[in-house]
Amino acid sequence: MSENGSGPMVVICNSDSAGVMPTFIMGASGVGIGEDVLMFFCPNGANVLLKGELEKFQGKKGLPDPVELFNTILDEGGRIILCELALEAKGIRKEDLRDERIEILNAPSFLLAAQGAGITLTF
Repeated sequence: MSENGSGPMVVICNSDSAGVMPTFIMGASGVGIGEDVLMFFCPNGANVLLKGELEKFQGKKGLPDPVELFNTILDEGGRIILCELALEAKGIRKEDLRDERIEILNAPSFLLAAQGAGITLTF
């Protein structure tokens, strides 16, 4: 339960391009204000969780460092979840992921964790 008494703040990413920065900015902002942040990456957004991929978004004028945002989310207790369908669909192995704290869940398990969400954002 988040600080405001509602369920988690849920951020869903279904993009490996334009939606990446808003996903991580909102996730880091959420943990920064005390929200219980739950981030879910659909297969189309899965590649950004691979080693070396967030670095491709670094140095964009006027935007924060995505690697720092990613680390902030996990370090402050946020959950970053990859849809298990991405493993086979994208040929991803757990050891390919940029951090061992990334969880792999199926859609029903994610939906159970997201129940009662106070805020839901999709990019």
